[in-house]
Amino acid sequence: MISVVIPLYNKKDSVAHTLECVLNQTYQEFEIVVVDDGSTDGSAEVVEGFADERIRLIRQENGGVSAARNRGIKETRSEYVAFLDADDEWKPEHLQTLVGLMEKYPQCGAYSTNYEFKQGDKVKHTILNKIPFDGEDGVLTNYFEVASCSHPPVCSITICIKKSLLNEIGGFPVGIKSGEDLLTWTRIAIQTDWAYSLKATAVYCWDDEERARRKENHIEKDLVGDNLMILYDQNPTVCGLKRYVARWFKIRSMCFLQEGQRRLVWKTAAMSLKYNPTNVKVYAFCMISLLPQSIVNKLIARFS
Repeated sequence: MISVVIPLYNKKDSVAHTLECVLNQTYQEFEIVVVDDGSTDGSAEVVEGFADERIRLIRQENGGVSAARNRGIKETRSEYVAFLDADDEWKPEHLQTLVGLMEKYPQCGAYSTNYEFKQGDKVKHTILNKIPFDGEDGVLTNYFEVASCSHPPVCSITICIKKSLLNEIGGFPVGIKSGEDLLTWTRIAIQTDWAYSLKATAVYCWDDEERARRKENHIEKDLVGDNLMILYDQNPTVCGLKRYVARWFKIRSMCFLQEGQRRLVWKTAAMSLKYNPTNVKVYAFCMISLLPQSIVNKLIARFS
């Protein structure tokens, strides 16, 4: 059996569809643990409207998505834990694909499929480079190398992980509003290889609310970057990890460039170049930041 953990906070309009995506899986050996993280819009009542005995609703005071996921992990009854957010989707074969990976690659402790981005009626596919295997699935023996030059190969709605491994790394970091999942996948990739299917069986739904949330959160203190640097200092020989840390700061530098935060562009660019001094794009960010913001916006629009 697989335990499916769904953190829930004010997703009244989407959580029913999310639950139906799980109930309609071709693989039916699962339980669903929904952790209502202090919703105020009636989301929990929507969950209570489902009569399936495999669904359990846990209520707690609002503590953030990491606290909700950690509570869900604690409440699960299975050896393997999968995650799905309350506004995203699974295709019917998602769990079956993950089970196939477990059977084929038992030496791994973490499993994931590919995914798609959905914004309104538009669907976009991920860009994945340097995949180390031929065929539809295999083992990401170079996780950090792939993650440094692609879309994130795994995300919070695609993965299934051994519960013992989640407990070993301490679960999800509490107190980080954005990037907490990225930090978790990093810790897992240091401990074990990811078994991976290129088949996109999950759908990440992107809207203006999500865009605004991410834009707001990245300006806060960079706890993810701080932790990534600590992980690299502790594991300097892990292949690709140094370049992966550089990519994190590069992305933040680009975000600050879009917002006209010149001082922060240079600060995060310097951090990126510390870990990868050969990245020409980071030098370009610094030079472009000296231009009037109107020109910067036009350049970003042209090349994005």
